[in-house]
Amino acid sequence: MITREMTIAEIIASHPKTIGVFRSFGLDCMECQIADYEEVEHGAGVHNVDIKELLKALNEAASDVHDKA
Repeated sequence: MITREMTIAEIIASHPKTIGVFRSFGLDCMECQIADYEEVEHGAGVHNVDIKELLKALNEAASDVHDKA
């Protein structure tokens, strides 16, 4: 389960499918050097993103066992 305390880099490393979710919320965190240290809640706040909606989408992507064509 992805939580608000996890770093962005940790989430992406464990669940690569979440990259699309971050991008859909306007968070291009994959190329940001601070992603190794920034908690997802902080990143969401900086970019004015609803953390609950982001976490819901991230967890849905992380738990999706089927590739979407």
